[in-house]
Amino acid sequence: MSLISAKNITLAYDGTEVVHNLSFSIDRGDYLCIIGENGSGKSTLTKALLGLISPVQGTVEYGDGLKSKEIGYLPQQTDVQKDFPASVYEIVLSGCHNALGRLPFYKTTHKSRAEFALKRLGIENIRNTCYHELSGGQQQRVLLARALCATDRLLILDEPAAGLDPIITTQFYEIIKELNTKENITIIMVSHDKSAVLDYSDKILHLTDDSYIFASKNEYLNSDFGKSFLGGGAK
Repeated sequence: MSLISAKNITLAYDGTEVVHNLSFSIDRGDYLCIIGENGSGKSTLTKALLGLISPVQGTVEYGDGLKSKEIGYLPQQTDVQKDFPASVYEIVLSGCHNALGRLPFYKTTHKSRAEFALKRLGIENIRNTCYHELSGGQQQRVLLARALCATDRLLILDEPAAGLDPIITTQFYEIIKELNTKENITIIMVSHDKSAVLDYSDKILHLTDDSYIFASKNEYLNSDFGKSFLGGGAK
């Protein structure tokens, strides 16, 4: 059974159609990269997968008991978020917010999950540091730990390495790949990074203004879409 499926969905942004009649499905343990030019609907699609917006047509369906509130999400970071005046621990713990339901405060289980996420990402030593004092790479680790507090099944990441230097970018991608391969967490990642597409994904969804291709990485590399996107560098 697929973990998440888009069935003939059409999506609009500010009243303008950006994705038309798109269908694909992701199984547990997949690593999908969503790629395409600016304006092709990548971020709009992630919002639909998260249940934040509804398709104009078609449906987004969750399988295997998954609920939208059980999806971990790491959005693109804004300048305002970078200056957020909270500690690392407070931000990571806030990832458990959807699990609170009607509870007015976090339970021991939520706090234990936050502690585990801190250790998982190697940031327990900066737990009391104010978020805005961190480097860009540290901030992304904190946000990934926060996303992991919401899920152990599916992570959706929107340009997670944007603005990071090459060494930190590689380290961050390796962390994500390890979550995928060792903990069987399904990954859906929007990226402009061609090396990330080639090195880490096993499925690719390439959106254009008027079409799309959804394929395994090997199939994509041999397609006209892939050859065009990679500038003839597919091997």
